[in-house]
Amino acid sequence: MKILVLNCGSSSIKYQLFDMNDNGHEVMAKGAIEKIALKGSFLKHEKENGEKVLLEGEILDHQTGIDYILGVLSSDKHGCISKLEEIDAVGHRVVHGGETFNSSVFITNEVIEKMNECIELAPLHNPPNLKGIEAIEQLLPHVPQVGVFDTAFHQTMPKHAYMYAIPNSLYQKYGVRRYGFHGTSHKYVSARACELLGVDYKSQKIISCHLGNGASIAAIKDGESVDTSMGFTPLEGLMMGTRAGDLDIGAATFIMDKEVIGTKSASILFNKQSGMLGVTGVSSDMREITAAIEAGNDRAKLGLDMYTYRIKKFIGSYAAAMGGIDIIIFTGGIGENAFYVRRDVCADLEYMGLEFDVEKNDKLFSEETTISKPDSKVTVMVVPTDEEMVIAKDTKQIVEELANR
Repeated sequence: MKILVLNCGSSSIKYQLFDMNDNGHEVMAKGAIEKIALKGSFLKHEKENGEKVLLEGEILDHQTGIDYILGVLSSDKHGCISKLEEIDAVGHRVVHGGETFNSSVFITNEVIEKMNECIELAPLHNPPNLKGIEAIEQLLPHVPQVGVFDTAFHQTMPKHAYMYAIPNSLYQKYGVRRYGFHGTSHKYVSARACELLGVDYKSQKIISCHLGNGASIAAIKDGESVDTSMGFTPLEGLMMGTRAGDLDIGAATFIMDKEVIGTKSASILFNKQSGMLGVTGVSSDMREITAAIEAGNDRAKLGLDMYTYRIKKFIGSYAAAMGGIDIIIFTGGIGENAFYVRRDVCADLEYMGLEFDVEKNDKLFSEETTISKPDSKVTVMVVPTDEEMVIAKDTKQIVEELANR
């Protein structure tokens, strides 16, 4: 079964074409379109053999972009399929499913209506996700589509973990509660870690650290998410590249009063101008921050110390919530590559029974492996995430189930 996975952002589309079979899967092609509706639009395409091509052209909207992707995939020069009819299904990443969706779903008109109801919960993310679905409806009208939600994995959180201490009427009226994000990534790496270790996923206490420009931590007990650091929006929780993370609401309103700014400007301030960028004054990119630290920049060093300290605090709190930890996982661009972040986070956790292999960790870049010592009571792992593969698997399963009814 050939499955096209789409991840539509406000001005970008990422894609992968999978050939899924009972023995596994292979990526036939992948790529991304950037700067949709902006000057200088382009498509980066990578073939199965690793050959890369850059195609430039005016791309005015998501439908034009997806039409362009389909054309490249089926072209004689760059393609990997001879005709579009070879695509059996399309899986979409959808950021917010609210309380409506606790698993991946076959997309129908009713599902699209309910997805539209979730737009106010993710006004920046869900509209482009829906544009991708609408484009496939127009371009490949007979191909089944599946929606895979970032929030779905966290719908197993107990009520005492996801509710805010605000008037209950605000939850009832507007759905203001903690939802969590990066669910597809947390689901994949936690299950993959147990597969690599040969242990039962349903009997482990796992802390998954997805560390990229956006970052979140999930507490996963017996195969279910029981808590996670992001909340009603992806702003809550860890310090991130440009997001403030946890912040006293009183500090936010104080700043708004002093700076005489409204909610939109405050949202930009705390989402786009804070985090590592705001503290260091250097960058949101950990590589540039590291270079600044090596050059003696004290603010850059403070930013890194704040970043790792907050991760460590969440690990401690989730250990308390679950009654211990069996596995800690690092994933995402920073989690997979920044060995110094992993080292600083795991320092002084010996009281948990964690024996960290510093030498092995410091030599590792983005590989599936264990970086704790053999006798450690807590296993620490690096597991590169593969959200697109999870979307492809869920899509295959749902489409096959429908075909067998």
